[in-house]
Amino acid sequence: MAPPRASAQDGCGHAPAPDQADGVQVLNILRSYHAAEKAQRDRMRGSMEMNDADLSALAHLLQADHEGRALRPIDLSRLLNISTASTTTLIDRLETSGHLTRGAHPTDKRALILIPTMGEDTDVYQTFSVIYQRMLAVAQSLTPIEAATVGKFLGQITAALDPASAPRSPA
Repeated sequence: MAPPRASAQDGCGHAPAPDQADGVQVLNILRSYHAAEKAQRDRMRGSMEMNDADLSALAHLLQADHEGRALRPIDLSRLLNISTASTTTLIDRLETSGHLTRGAHPTDKRALILIPTMGEDTDVYQTFSVIYQRMLAVAQSLTPIEAATVGKFLGQITAALDPASAPRSPA
């Protein structure tokens, strides 16, 4: 499937200079991706009857679980950029709804870890999995050179938007 064509205007409603047309097209495609991702999240929130923070928390919990990592409440707080009080309320909500349990940290007995309770047969897991697999298939179709180019571009865009969250280059 071919990428969408750039409109005759940039995101600010101006016609791009000829030497900027390719860059404007890429930014327009990036905006289209962002809109598609937001629409998908809105559909998921509606079908799961969850707010955005809960849905993001579940995504982080599933990702960490998939990677064999445990998340503590403070980790979730930082990932979601919310206060510890808001995180406690969110965790209480997800625990009440059966999406997670609190468990003892394996090495720090004073700390808790958050354990997702969504098995592979649950709607939540299936929804995240289907979307992830579709996106992964697209990413895996890239050649190594294309993947490096996309990775570099997205890292630079991330740094342009939020220098503090930019991915670190391997040393």
